Amino acid sequence: SLLGVIEDVESGSTLSEAMAKQPKAFDNLYVNMVKAGEAGGALEVILQRLAEFKERAESLKRKVKGAMIYPCAVITVATLIVGFIMYWIIPKFKKIFDDFGTELPGMTVVLIGFSDAVVNYWYLGLLAPFALWLMIKIIKKNKTGAFICDWVSLRIPLLGLIFRKSIVARTCRTLGTLVASGVPILEALAITRDTAGNAVFYKAFDHIIAAIREGETMAVPLRETRTVDEIVVNMVDVGEETGALDSMLYKVADVFDEEVGVLVEG
Repeated sequence: SLLGVIEDVESGSTLSEAMAKQPKAFDNLYVNMVKAGEAGGALEVILQRLAEFKERAESLKRKVKGAMIYPCAVITVATLIVGFIMYWIIPKFKKIFDDFGTELPGMTVVLIGFSDAVVNYWYLGLLAPFALWLMIKIIKKNKTGAFICDWVSLRIPLLGLIFRKSIVARTCRTLGTLVASGVPILEALAITRDTAGNAVFYKAFDHIIAAIREGETMAVPLRETRTVDEIVVNMVDVGEETGALDSMLYKVADVFDEEVGVLVEG
């Protein structure tokens, strides 16, 4: 990728044009920030700002991944224990109950039936995680399906809160970095929308973009989306009124970064 960029720059292309030809390595955020830096004659400052943004983004991503490890490990161990009980322990009790020849309570019958299913169709348990993953991938290919999956993910106890706060932190930092770099607000919002990684927030940014095109401020449609806390709306409102939107967005991102850290450590 870098060799391709070097060749294009040596051929007379600008750095942003060369980066745009390597979408796997340089996304819209890279390209548009570099373009803004070239236009404003402050490429060095923009690249430094971009490096800081990427460092913060990677730090947040590591925190979220770290938060996922513990619940995933607990669920995996719990599943293995239950599977062991159903496959090895319950069948032994079933033989004892059969020898007694007495009528069993309804819950016991259900438990034995579930154990029989595990013993006879254990291979389906191994295929289930892959089947679930494949089903979600297929559903998310549809716009409505993706929205439903992402809406559900934001409402998972604890993890949903971490997802929501991390998305708010990432999108605010992305938008703040773009605004501070001189990227026009509508273009900055479109780039932030495309890098949100969640259909619920994508739809929210669509609403904000449409409202701004009609002459609204950003705070009003942001409140209407109900995707963020009131404090975020208020800080954006203050930022617009004072002409310091980028600074306010950075502050929101810092606050939510810290909250994600607290949730992960807790």
